Amino acid sequence: MIAPHRVWAVASRHLYIFKHSPVRILEMIYWPLLDLVLWGFVSISLAHTSMGSGVLAYFLGALILWDLLFRAQQGVALAYLEEVWARNLLNLFVSPLTASEFVAGTLLISLLKLVPSVIMMAVLAFLFYGYNLLGMGFALIPFAVALLLFGWSLGIVTTALVLRLGQGAESLAWVVAFAFQPISCVFYPLAVLPPWLQPIALATPPVHIFEGMRGVLAGHPLDLGHLGAAYGLDLLYVGGAIAFFYHTFAHVKQAGLLAKTGE
Repeated sequence: MIAPHRVWAVASRHLYIFKHSPVRILEMIYWPLLDLVLWGFVSISLAHTSMGSGVLAYFLGALILWDLLFRAQQGVALAYLEEVWARNLLNLFVSPLTASEFVAGTLLISLLKLVPSVIMMAVLAFLFYGYNLLGMGFALIPFAVALLLFGWSLGIVTTALVLRLGQGAESLAWVVAFAFQPISCVFYPLAVLPPWLQPIALATPPVHIFEGMRGVLAGHPLDLGHLGAAYGLDLLYVGGAIAFFYHTFAHVKQAGLLAKTGE
């Protein structure tokens, strides 16, 4: 026999969490809005495209490269969250381990988890669809590295935010990268975006990489302008992310919040 008051107790417990964690409320709005915006742009792009059979190469190449970025970001954030969930964070930082070494370790584990994932996607794309990711040639390497750096910068920022806001904000590990997806022009060209949004998009590295990818797949030479812009912006984002992490970490230590993380 189901007791309605106990059912309500379970539900009300989560309602109280929403009350004290605005991030969880935003998450309820975030995914439907993201799907609407993202696939709306995709539809507009397909309605005006003349790529024909090249659509498959554009979409699969974009999908694999986007997954690289997302996995890089999530790998860093989840490496931190694993320590929180295991109640091990305080143990780490009472040891001689420095904040720099901790961040470097999360970047390394992110890379180790990322490489097999990308290889698997590339192999399956070839087996199932006959798509060869290596068809991009040498351009694939700088494209991948630029997206990796941006993903790492987002992962470091995510870690700092969860460190500062507490475990209730852990959903940011799945959200932050996708906040950039609509303006990254992963599946559609920059021209699809409204004119007022294009300068904002151009201020992020991914849009330059995906615009460059589409150019290479269309048979054009590698656009060094887009590539240079991507790496220049990567330096700014990575530097800003590291500075933000150190500032947040110092604040958390000074306020005594580190000992309360995960409680």
